[in-house]
Amino acid sequence: MLLLARVMATLGGIVLTALVLLTCVSVLGRGINTFLHWDVIQNAMPGMAQWLLDTGVGPVLGDYELVEAGIAFSIFAFLPLCQITAGHASVDIFTSKLPKRANRLIQMIVEIIFAVVLIVIAWRLYEGMASKMQYRETTFLLQFPIWWSYLISLIAASVAAVVGIYMAVVRIAEFLTMRTIVQVAEVDH
Repeated sequence: MLLLARVMATLGGIVLTALVLLTCVSVLGRGINTFLHWDVIQNAMPGMAQWLLDTGVGPVLGDYELVEAGIAFSIFAFLPLCQITAGHASVDIFTSKLPKRANRLIQMIVEIIFAVVLIVIAWRLYEGMASKMQYRETTFLLQFPIWWSYLISLIAASVAAVVGIYMAVVRIAEFLTMRTIVQVAEVDH
């Protein structure tokens, strides 16, 4: 499960890096396009400015659509690693003073809730994808089917749900046996 979680996080990181680069290229292109349209530049070197504009210098077409789809995937791709390493934010001001068994009970309940929430998210993504497929909805600029975005997010969310279920089972076993199976990440306060 840890390997699966790491693979998903790596894929999420690759997609996120590509989206950052895409955004930088789009912003740079938009800036150059604006610069080339300035009256000063148009008057100083009209032929060069027009030649560059004719090459298509400008923002990346559909950059918002790609970022929207990619960010959703990346978020869901990072969830399994966060789940399996207990990397979610937590406040343990009061629970740190509780007995070990009480903390294990709290961990177990939280993991079960996380698993249920992740299952519901995956299920709703599936329903959303089915709806987008049925009505053949596409993005405005690139005209790619919206269900593609739902599909990649559904895959990542399904992996997160599987890891969530695994962690719920692990925490139940830990509570019942009082043995540590998966170590909780230690955080310096």
